[in-house]
Amino acid sequence: MSEINEAYALAKKAYARLGVDTDQAIEVLKKIKISLHCWQGDDVAGFLFKDQALSGGIQVTGNYPGAATNVQELRQDIEKALTFIPGKHKVNLHAIYADTDEKVDLDQLEPRHFEGWVNWAKQQGLGLDFNPTCFSHPRAHSGFTISSADKETRDFWIRHCKKSRKIGEYFGKELGQTCVTNFWFPDGYKDIPVDREAPRQRMKSALDEVFLEEIDTNCNIDAVESKVFGIGTESYVVGSNEFCLGYAVRNNKTVCLDAGHFHPTEVISDKIATVLMFTDQLLLHVSRPVRWDSDHVVIMDDELNHIAQSLVRSKLYERTHIGLDFFDGSINRIAAWVIGSRNMIKALLKALLEPTEELRQLELDGDYTGRLAMLEEIKTYPFGAVWDYYCRTMGVPVRESWLAEVKKYENEVLKTRT
Repeated sequence: MSEINEAYALAKKAYARLGVDTDQAIEVLKKIKISLHCWQGDDVAGFLFKDQALSGGIQVTGNYPGAATNVQELRQDIEKALTFIPGKHKVNLHAIYADTDEKVDLDQLEPRHFEGWVNWAKQQGLGLDFNPTCFSHPRAHSGFTISSADKETRDFWIRHCKKSRKIGEYFGKELGQTCVTNFWFPDGYKDIPVDREAPRQRMKSALDEVFLEEIDTNCNIDAVESKVFGIGTESYVVGSNEFCLGYAVRNNKTVCLDAGHFHPTEVISDKIATVLMFTDQLLLHVSRPVRWDSDHVVIMDDELNHIAQSLVRSKLYERTHIGLDFFDGSINRIAAWVIGSRNMIKALLKALLEPTEELRQLELDGDYTGRLAMLEEIKTYPFGAVWDYYCRTMGVPVRESWLAEVKKYENEVLKTRT
């Protein structure tokens, strides 16, 4: 512990010479919440329809032992993961994770089916976010949900989305933290369509109906999420970036930018400031695409650092909801949560330790030499010492020491599951 304090004291002095207050950076970081996606814990299976295979372009590879098989196991695993993640955060639920013994379809879900989650979140001091589940369901097998040409199918998904908004509002009221309810639809064609307009007209009309009822925006905000392509929708996705961005701006909704939902060489870090010029708030799904929307565990790569810089340099984190979205069944699922979450928080801390005002002034002065030199030099400043100190002060393991605890939990708990 004294070693960590000594290293932090030296780092604090080094950053102070740049005009950066490390204590202040830590205080800002404490207030930034990450929304931990529940579906990493059981490979997006959920608990409503255990016999349904994944659909909607979603795939999880691997069969690592210990996936959660019920709500209680999933909560237990999330609790364990949170003991290794500094700060107080949120948990992001999909509709298929309802806590109920009732046989209930998606369009019949009510807040009471998630009462167990709310009680648990209260005990843990967590917020909750929500998503309607418009995949892995017989009414999604055609490849179309809310934009389906079949009115009965379309109406089913409209009802489900309406119910989801009320569930999100319930979360916000009960927990005193705004719930973000995110709407993503896998609708599209594998091959080139003749009519590109009609499905989008149907989706627009359906969303207009979904959002018709007034919702307390202090309790729930609505987000729409785009995608450029997916498995089974390689040629055409109804909810494209242009569609979702246009719909959100016109209807005062929030846009969700998912790191894997654009072209393979396209990044979301450059979109953050632009989108927030035209919307009040922003939702991020931070993932790691590898050649496609493959939802790998977030690592601290260049793009993650750029996302954090985009949020921090103009204080856009104050208007942004940061969620994670990856699912890897080939490694320990709890470790995946911990690695991804800690990396997101690390990247934010690293960005908070930049001498932003000095860099901005160099840029305004046209001193691009100075800007480049400073950006490169601060890469080797003792950021790790500040991170270690932050972890210690927040009561979570420092460096890789958490891994031994995860391995112990794996042997004592995960491997006993059938």
